[in-house]
Amino acid sequence: MSIGNSPEDERPFEDVSEEARPSIGRILKDARLAAGLTVDEVSTATRVRIAIVHAIEADDFAPCGGDVYARGHIRTLAREVHLDPAPLLARYDAGHGGRPAPTPAAPLFEAERIRPERRGPNWTAAMVAAIVVVIGFVGFTAVKGGGSGDDGAQAQAAEGSTATTGAPASPKPHTSKPAAPKPAPSDSAIAAAPQDKVTVQVSAPNGRSWISAKDHNGRMLFDGLLDKGQSKTFQDSTKINLILGDAGAIQLFVNGKKIEDQFQPGAVERLTYTKGDPQVG
Repeated sequence: MSIGNSPEDERPFEDVSEEARPSIGRILKDARLAAGLTVDEVSTATRVRIAIVHAIEADDFAPCGGDVYARGHIRTLAREVHLDPAPLLARYDAGHGGRPAPTPAAPLFEAERIRPERRGPNWTAAMVAAIVVVIGFVGFTAVKGGGSGDDGAQAQAAEGSTATTGAPASPKPHTSKPAAPKPAPSDSAIAAAPQDKVTVQVSAPNGRSWISAKDHNGRMLFDGLLDKGQSKTFQDSTKINLILGDAGAIQLFVNGKKIEDQFQPGAVERLTYTKGDPQVG
């Protein structure tokens, strides 16, 4: 019997290279399972759609809409499952041509835009009050003018004077038109809201970004894309919760004051503001 190598010994040496290490998606999935979280729970906590979470865990980053948003998703998901996002982002950049320029890519979400409900001034009560004032003024003027007219007529009759083309002896009551309703307050006026409420103005002067805003009860005020040059204003009695898809493109005014935080392009920020701010929640 000849002595030689077994088939197992003749297998080529397995090189434990970079490719043999777990992928970004596999690392995130293993960490999620180790934390005892489901995809639905992670999606609810991070506001990353379920389909995108599944795609990232399968190392498919195309549904993210670009490198900027893919990096933001990786950072958010890593923090949710208690991982340091820096090594994962470094691996992503190495495999996708380096860190992307701070230019927003395609929309992060195709969410239905929900317009925030704003309560305007009570114009009905204002119009009623204005009409009451006008009626009172007209009645007072008519009574006073009528008395003066009778005295003038008696004086003309006694002196035998004739009517002239001048102004009539009895003044006519002047009817004032009700004041036109004032236009709804602008964003700048809302930004200087009363101190018993919290008012947050979100604008996108540097590019577009997805944003989400909720009130203190968790009710959704807005969930959608804010294009470059657009702005939204949110108001609540207690607090406003924000999620910014690309915080570097966003400028914030809280209770009439500009927030000076230097947000990084592509960074996903979760913020909360109250009546005592500006300060990052």
